Amino acid sequence: MKIGIEGQRLFRQKKHGMDMVALELIRNLQAIDKKNDYVIFVKNDVDHCLKSTPNFNIVEVASAPYPIWEQINLPAAAKKAHCDLLHCTSNTAPVFTSMPLIVTLHDIIYMESLSVLKKGFTSYQKFGNMYRRYVVPQVVRKSARIITVSEFEKKRIGDFFHVDDHKLRAIYNGVSEHFKPITDKEYLNEIKAKYQLPDKFFFFFGNTDPKKNTPGVLKALSLFLNSSDEKIPLVMLDFDRTELSKIINEIGDPKLQDYIKLTGYVPNSELPALYALSTIFLYPSLRESFGIPMLEAMACGIPVITSNTSSMPEVGGNAALFIDPFKPEEITAAIKKLLSDPSLCETLIRNGFDNAQRFSWNIMAENVLNLYQEIELR
Repeated sequence: MKIGIEGQRLFRQKKHGMDMVALELIRNLQAIDKKNDYVIFVKNDVDHCLKSTPNFNIVEVASAPYPIWEQINLPAAAKKAHCDLLHCTSNTAPVFTSMPLIVTLHDIIYMESLSVLKKGFTSYQKFGNMYRRYVVPQVVRKSARIITVSEFEKKRIGDFFHVDDHKLRAIYNGVSEHFKPITDKEYLNEIKAKYQLPDKFFFFFGNTDPKKNTPGVLKALSLFLNSSDEKIPLVMLDFDRTELSKIINEIGDPKLQDYIKLTGYVPNSELPALYALSTIFLYPSLRESFGIPMLEAMACGIPVITSNTSSMPEVGGNAALFIDPFKPEEITAAIKKLLSDPSLCETLIRNGFDNAQRFSWNIMAENVLNLYQEIELR
């Protein structure tokens, strides 16, 4: 077969969750599949993180706004390349294409509530949600197979779209090999100095997407600081300062600003060091389809607090402290529990190493390859 894979965002410098999943899929397919031919369709950018190999050809598709790139330029390029099927990796796909289509739906949060068009989202996020609400139902109907990332999300998609079970497949994500305990103190000190990190901190991947529960985490931090003698700050990544100030004003605790460190964007290669330097990783999302960051923290030997909702219990197993993410006081109580109970931390860390081993990009790629072969045999 000649298999086309959409990787529109793979070459951008600031990669996020879906980009990293697509990148790991392609890298592992390159390692295990020498039989089929692949065409990887990308948009030209600065980070050429993939190289062509004898059966993997990287094709740069003409730049355009995303809907035009996806709906017009991508199917034209796939047709020109004579692909036998097209795998779109990031929740959407061309509505009009004659070749068999496989789509990875990481989640369908944008379909489940009109709130994704209203509160808490940036204008860019709102447009993206509107686009997905229009495109995804059509794509689901015409796809040969739909991949999602957990049994939880598989059920949500099946129930929402009334998709036959044979068409829908749950294939777990993995944990990249560079996420592991770091003992090189010199390197850790370099990262600590680079991002001006405090000696002790909680680590949180907050962003403006309401599902990440940034207001809940900041409220929990406020409760912790106002009820504890230990003043441990919170480190967040690439978060907008204006949005942060707005949330702090809504909480009504202006001193909270002094206990939050924003690092800006951190390359994926340096994230293990930030995990290793942290005391507790906070992942109390309101809803997740999978939750790669909590597995990364576990693989690095850091205790995790996460939610008892959606996919988090499925992925977290026995290796996290679970809370109700809608109750900031439960997040605060969990933080205090871990700080006061070293044996519990040790148990979670030990279980975390084992739990992270359940998830492999190589296994994910093998399962996706088997799905491609199913289409070949039709």
